[in-house]
Amino acid sequence: MSPTDSASVAKTPLHDLHVELGGKMVPFAGYSMPVQYSTGILTEHGHTRAQAGLFDVSHMGQVTISGPSVATALETLVSGDMASLEPGRMRYTLFTNPAGGILDDLMVANSSAGTHGHLSLVVNAANKHADLALLQANLGSGVSVEMHDDLALFALQGPVAATVLARHAPDCTDLAFMGAAAMTVGGVACVVSRSGYTGEDGYEISLAGGHAETLARLLLAEPEVAPIGLGARDSLRLEAGLCLHGHDIGPETTPIEAGLRWTIAKRRCDEGGFPGADVIPRQLADGVERRRVGLRPEGRAPAREGTVVTDGAGAAIGTVTSGGYGPSFGGPVAMGYVASDHTAADTEVALMVRGKALPARVTKLPFVATNYHKS
Repeated sequence: MSPTDSASVAKTPLHDLHVELGGKMVPFAGYSMPVQYSTGILTEHGHTRAQAGLFDVSHMGQVTISGPSVATALETLVSGDMASLEPGRMRYTLFTNPAGGILDDLMVANSSAGTHGHLSLVVNAANKHADLALLQANLGSGVSVEMHDDLALFALQGPVAATVLARHAPDCTDLAFMGAAAMTVGGVACVVSRSGYTGEDGYEISLAGGHAETLARLLLAEPEVAPIGLGARDSLRLEAGLCLHGHDIGPETTPIEAGLRWTIAKRRCDEGGFPGADVIPRQLADGVERRRVGLRPEGRAPAREGTVVTDGAGAAIGTVTSGGYGPSFGGPVAMGYVASDHTAADTEVALMVRGKALPARVTKLPFVATNYHKS
């Protein structure tokens, strides 16, 4: 993860609690965020896989768009099917540009009541101001757009997350994966979704910033819950094969290249109406020159972002976009883009680490089996 250098670093509502708990604070996406606590990244990673970790993700952008035709309006900017998104459900989708590149990836929840549409968006912290400007400039006068800087956002992730949260919000167990609902958690009004960024079962909890520390302390008082920083969040999502915008996906990467074809419904491919809609069907028909794959170094040395991938003859065929040690996997793991004729599982490649060609193999993602809730 690359901290953002900024002369003005904002604080989340949990900043003082992070410091109290021994968090190592770093600037990230314009915010002071804990990269780890005193136990260290490996311990935090393992705790989340075994029990439950609490992540502060209040730096993310929370946006509400409202209007009678809000789903149709949003479809002019994203590649996903918003029209079929039912109340109480959420969907992962992509802002795209005219070349089909990914401006940002985001979660959209349908919180509509009656005939007036309300969609709640969670966008990446580094892109949230650009995303807000994009929405305001393109959705039209009939749709209102509001960024909620007064809200906090937690992620409670891990195999016992449901057990823990149910002690304070019994209705949380009724949520299906990718479901969202308003509910009271420990006496605090929240919007809870069953989703996350670790490959584990878990929840994301949106609430007023003024109540954030109280609720965080309540959850951290549970014996199964530990605070988790950005470092373990990154290693968890990498093992789960999940993309990080600005690294594994970006404006120069299309959903087809990134292996995100599943985010685009057939109707959207057929009807178009979003930026890049002429590019993506052509790529589906004709193929692409490169694709995102998993890479498994055969030694113990990790391959970091920017590492060149070569074929057996030493010719460059791609680049690593995310890499590091996978604590649950038990060795180094990486993701990156390679030429399409080298994407088959078990294809032998080499990674140029500190001037040496280290053997590796292309592998299917994820590196560690996901554990999402099954209804």
